[in-house]
Amino acid sequence: MLPVLTAKEMKRADKAAIEELHIGESRLMELAGRESLRIIKETLQQPDSLAGTSFLVVAGKGNNGGDGFVIARHLLNLDASVDLVLLYPESTLQGVNREGLTTLQAYKQHTSSLRIFASHDEALPYIGESSYDILIDAITGTGLRLTESEMVLASPLLEGIELINSTRDRTGALTLAVDVPSGLDATTGLAATPSIVADVTVTMAFLKTGFYLNEGPSHCGEVHVAEISIPGFLAEPSSTLLTDKEFAAEHFILRETASAKDSNGKVLIIAGSQTEHSSMLGAAILSAKAALKTGAGYVCLSVPIALASAIHIALPEVVVIGRDMDTIVEKAAWADAVMIGCGLGRDTDVIHFFTQLLAHPEIHDKKLILDADALYALSSAGTAKILKNCRQAILTPHYGEFSRLCGASVEEIAADPVEAAKSYASSNGVSILLKGAPTVIASVDGSVLLNTSGTEALASAGSGDVLAGIIVALAAKGADIVNAAAAAAWFHGRAGDLACDVASLVSSGMVLDSLQQAFQEVFEVEAHL
Repeated sequence: MLPVLTAKEMKRADKAAIEELHIGESRLMELAGRESLRIIKETLQQPDSLAGTSFLVVAGKGNNGGDGFVIARHLLNLDASVDLVLLYPESTLQGVNREGLTTLQAYKQHTSSLRIFASHDEALPYIGESSYDILIDAITGTGLRLTESEMVLASPLLEGIELINSTRDRTGALTLAVDVPSGLDATTGLAATPSIVADVTVTMAFLKTGFYLNEGPSHCGEVHVAEISIPGFLAEPSSTLLTDKEFAAEHFILRETASAKDSNGKVLIIAGSQTEHSSMLGAAILSAKAALKTGAGYVCLSVPIALASAIHIALPEVVVIGRDMDTIVEKAAWADAVMIGCGLGRDTDVIHFFTQLLAHPEIHDKKLILDADALYALSSAGTAKILKNCRQAILTPHYGEFSRLCGASVEEIAADPVEAAKSYASSNGVSILLKGAPTVIASVDGSVLLNTSGTEALASAGSGDVLAGIIVALAAKGADIVNAAAAAAWFHGRAGDLACDVASLVSSGMVLDSLQQAFQEVFEVEAHL
């Protein structure tokens, strides 16, 4: 899995590379420029010479601008034409950035393919009459931090970003962002006004969390990681990791040849409800069916006993028990993992029933998935008291449910969901799977997994019930609760992708039907591990 760093974590890794590993700053910048050049050549499908191509480089005063100077030099070495715009006075440049500009100024004595403009205003008349193949954004990089009160950029950043965006609109040229699109917060993915909308982002050393949050996905385009000799061990041990197919394969445990049902995951699901006015039986069926399709050897479903016949018709493989507490506790002692909540109901009797369940060690000592109405009961009855003994539990809220649990607004959570989930997990001693795009899985120990599989295909009633069923099955089969949740999120997202070419037509039943295909893809990966 690839590490995904915040701006602060990236700054520490960069500093450690320079101070502890003695990798010179100029060396890092040179590698950044060379890697960017490689991506440029691949993008233009011109592996050797860039003769006949034209580039606009807009540079800030920090190291991102310094990267731009190195890129410009390498472009000139391959016979490209380059227009370089300095957004800040030359006198503000220092160290290796100043050296990079000095080198380019020396180049001007030997080539007519380079024009250097000392300001936006000086460049504007010339650029308005020029066309380019690629526009290179080397303005802010990871240095920009946005707050709610500072979402509008001031000069000269504003003019530089607008220059690139307007030139892109006028000429149709590709925009390549160096490290992070300017105007985008590398940590939160919040975008200022204005900000760069890149076609390609070449990011240095590690992915950034902001690429996957808020406006990040719509601003970064195709992301490439540039290898600039900052080793992975300099990434924060607690940094976020991006899940992938290989991770999902690792945590899907296949049945042994001579195994029996009891050794392939014993699942207890406590879900579903019925009143005079409504029924939530579908939620129970979806979650139990997902557990079966994920390969659990034995699935037991607790529903109001009057619903047993309907369950047997829909899912003949499932063992059904009622809502007698002694029977449930006995089955919980037998189970490898327990899931509570899908369609359970929200009245006061249900909340009391839920608190009684979690008072039993046979339940709170298990791998425990709390979803949907169980989360409502938690927020109503008091999280800290109920969860104090649940050391293998994971909560699976969407933003609205999480807002009730933690007290923050949906907007506050969305602004930085990684930090919100991480903080809650640490404070309450319980892991969190925060549903969204992306899905954030935060562990009690401070580690975070990020899942980006899936699309709006999953925005359908019952989708969360399917996810809960996948999680409990993977956990029962042997994966620890956090890895089970993260792998389940990947499978769930992939099944949504496979369900239909038109994401907006996908239902939760279609996601269930596509699970087998998602698992089959992973079996093929596992066979090659």
